[in-house]
Amino acid sequence: MKPDIHPPYRHVVFRDRSAGFAILTRSTATSERTVEWEDGRTYPVIDVEVSSASHPFYTGRAKVMDTAGRVERFQRRYARREGGR
Repeated sequence: MKPDIHPPYRHVVFRDRSAGFAILTRSTATSERTVEWEDGRTYPVIDVEVSSASHPFYTGRAKVMDTAGRVERFQRRYARREGGR
């Protein structure tokens, strides 16, 4: 690897305020804001809008689409008419 071309890789807290969820991980992302973590140290914090704690796919609150009904409606609407085209 070339020296001095990569951004610093350090501990960062990613926080989802809507779900009250935070995770400490390593990243090259930067932030001016900081937060005190459970270990007593202060880390940069990045607020995110969606995380595994708030995304419907991970929480099980996803809406199931009625794909069978949509296909049937499409076929009824665009089916070839008898005697016509």
